[in-house]
Amino acid sequence: MNALLALLRRDLLLATRAGGGTLIAALFFVTVIAIVPFALGPDLALLRRIAPALLWLGALLSTLLALDRLLTADYEDGTLDLIVMGRVPMELALAAKAAAHWLTTGLPLVVISPLLGLLLNLEPSVLGPTALTLAIGTPALTFTGLIGAALTVTLRRGALLLPAVVLPLAVPVLIFGVAAANAAADGYAWFGPAFTILCALTLASVVIGPFAAAAAIRHGVE
Repeated sequence: MNALLALLRRDLLLATRAGGGTLIAALFFVTVIAIVPFALGPDLALLRRIAPALLWLGALLSTLLALDRLLTADYEDGTLDLIVMGRVPMELALAAKAAAHWLTTGLPLVVISPLLGLLLNLEPSVLGPTALTLAIGTPALTFTGLIGAALTVTLRRGALLLPAVVLPLAVPVLIFGVAAANAAADGYAWFGPAFTILCALTLASVVIGPFAAAAAIRHGVE
């Protein structure tokens, strides 16, 4: 447990000190959402209707932008080899790294999403439910991205293949996340089946992601 906490603390410090990964993802999220009104024009009704989808799409792209630093730096400096040969199960170590990635990338997106929702003319009563869907769904994007990062970390140009690997896996999360947010925007008392499926996808990715990533890394190292 002490080793996992040390790994989590190390990744949090690196994310906030080296390269500004947290700030870059948040700025990219803000930029994506801010340029949409200029492209669509002054149609407030249209912006309100597509706001949940835009917030989810921006969160997905921002998460993809930060996935490259999840394992690549550790592979290049030898830290990943120590994780593979260490006493701590690699699955738990990778889960800790994914948790640190979400805390420094996904959580800031969730925090600023209500402000960006106001920019897209989203109703104030819908801001909370939409942020909740992002809070539940973005961990699934991170742990799904962990699989893609593990599959491409040992490849020569893995950063170019990473989005192609992760995007198909992230499509179900995007679909049900947007569906749950739209259900809240349409005035449903609860999110309904879409939110339940989104929770199930997150739980499945948190359980399966570290094991699949560990298997991919072992195969790549061998």
